[in-house]
Amino acid sequence: MSWAGPDDIFLSTSLATYLDKKLLVLLRDGRKLMGLLRSFDQFANVVLEGACERVIVGDLYCDIPLGLYVIRGENVVLIGELDLEKEELPSHMTPVSAAEIKRVRDFSQFLFLCTFLVGLPYLFDITLLMKG
Repeated sequence: MSWAGPDDIFLSTSLATYLDKKLLVLLRDGRKLMGLLRSFDQFANVVLEGACERVIVGDLYCDIPLGLYVIRGENVVLIGELDLEKEELPSHMTPVSAAEIKRVRDFSQFLFLCTFLVGLPYLFDITLLMKG
């Protein structure tokens, strides 16, 4: 049995540089989570403190607070450090409530299903439906 060399532990030690830093974690299902990295293991299971899910639909966004969040490593696609000195979002983005972003996201998913999966054309004014 041989000892683990630096190449064998590269993955787990690279996350050590991100401890106590604000990260963006992209998950396999497309969700984007942000929070402070508090812990991790060799399987890329991570613990985020003060986590929130950032939901973006068009020019609207919402940060939904999650608190202390444990993420299973097999669901992690990408982990990156956020630069706290830079603006996180472009100026044209508009913050909205969690209820509003959910309504807009559900509606955009409905439109996707209608147009691409079912093949129905837009037979209605989208702006009227969004207001009601």
